[in-house]
Amino acid sequence: MVLSACGGGDDDGGTGAAGGDGGSFSVYIGEPENPLVPGNTNETEGGQIVDSLFTRLVQYDVETNEAVFTGVAESIESEDQQTWTVNLKEGWTFHDGTPVTAQSFVDAWNYTAYSPNAQGNSYFFSNIAGYDQLQAPTDDAGNVTGEPAATEMSGLRVIDDRTFEVELTSPYAQWPTTTGYTAFAPLPEAFFEDPEGFGEQPIGNGPFQAEEALVPGQGITLTRYDDYAGETEGNADSVEYRIYTEQNTAYTDLQAGNVDIVDQLPPEVIASAEGEFGDRYLETAQGDITSLGFPTYDQRFADPNVRKAFSMAIDRQAISDAIFNGTRTPATSYISPVVDGFREDACQVCELNAEEANRLLDEAGFDRSQPVDLWFNAGAGHDAWMEAIGNQIRENLGVDYNLQGNLDFSEYLPLQDAQGMTGPFRSGWIMDYPVAENFLGPLYSTAAIPPAGSNVTFYSNPEFDQAIAEGNSAESNDAAIEAYQNAEDILLEDFPAAPLFYRLNQGAHSENVDNVIIDAFGRVRVADVQVVG
Repeated sequence: MVLSACGGGDDDGGTGAAGGDGGSFSVYIGEPENPLVPGNTNETEGGQIVDSLFTRLVQYDVETNEAVFTGVAESIESEDQQTWTVNLKEGWTFHDGTPVTAQSFVDAWNYTAYSPNAQGNSYFFSNIAGYDQLQAPTDDAGNVTGEPAATEMSGLRVIDDRTFEVELTSPYAQWPTTTGYTAFAPLPEAFFEDPEGFGEQPIGNGPFQAEEALVPGQGITLTRYDDYAGETEGNADSVEYRIYTEQNTAYTDLQAGNVDIVDQLPPEVIASAEGEFGDRYLETAQGDITSLGFPTYDQRFADPNVRKAFSMAIDRQAISDAIFNGTRTPATSYISPVVDGFREDACQVCELNAEEANRLLDEAGFDRSQPVDLWFNAGAGHDAWMEAIGNQIRENLGVDYNLQGNLDFSEYLPLQDAQGMTGPFRSGWIMDYPVAENFLGPLYSTAAIPPAGSNVTFYSNPEFDQAIAEGNSAESNDAAIEAYQNAEDILLEDFPAAPLFYRLNQGAHSENVDNVIIDAFGRVRVADVQVVG
């Protein structure tokens, strides 16, 4: 198999720096969870900034979501789909002027995979040979009992400055597609000299550079990197990422012209926003899923039948119609409709069925006299629909609820990682790469349990892990999809989370900017934005 640069024009509707008129614009974001290091950034707010600063091996076409060779890789080749040779293009540099080399990728990936570094994207390297040797030994309770056996994965080998090999633990035909995700970014030597300082003011290889540090609670302004080697250079001179704690405040600022781009609108304004903003109103089908996660470590929610009962007490369509103006599609699978492998009728317990829900709850001996805590992050428009879920649970199951929605996003995620959820919780996921596995492995595999990944339900089933591995090593796409669907069937039986909605995202922008694209990954493509005001 050979995947290589296809050349040609820019098919995503963007324009290069030559077509831009400079200027500056601002973008709404929430507080990033972690310092701005690619290997430890696996949420949307920090991810938006990091993706402006770094370019990976491949990128994703804005129309098809397919991997395209407009990034650092010239080609990614394999004869057996297990050992891959990565060839890099010439001329790529970091923002400090140092070259982007094969070593830049290998060192970055080893750092992220090494468990003492506690990087949240470590999971994405678990299929590279030698990854296990970078994981510290633990006892049955998960406590670390020693140091890892190695600091470098045996499956990564630098051939020369522009070539390196990647040996996987088993064949994985879709591996090149995954390398467009944030975790696979290269790192300069400066990172290893001062990781802490780097996280505040990163040095990347992307279309924008950080000439100042991120200020928590305020944001960061990035400037165009004029020596960017990619095909889509920044049109604007600078982009300001402005941190808000309340989505409604950002929307009010957008109406007043005080912020230029708001990529997600509050639910209560969806019905009126198109009329207000006209062609500056944006709707994008997202490769995402919103779920109600369950703390499987909490004895009250340890029984899968309890979790299924809660799912069947929820009328998803009623919530979509009443709160989201019908722009949320009730989820019927753990897999998004935008990728191969989605099945419309996969989940039989994702529809309202109060009678069966009560039967399951009675069989499980669930204590209905004690209210349940419903968790969600504050300031992001989740209050109304989480309250609606609580009301339906109370009405259909006779179980009262307490809303726990006082934590900022940057506080909410670490509490999930620390097994701090005392009841069902709002869980959102936007795809990292357009493969069905991305909606399964990173969220529910044993290897993705924090701090290595995003399995915040702390679900673990070796049969599920094996099915994912079989999908990754399948010889054809059809065989891979069959294995991933087998894995999903195991999930549907164990039910660590209740699929709720797929999202049609609503955003808007000011009269100051044009050519605003919000892609299926939930990213504002800031390099394409043109300042016209």
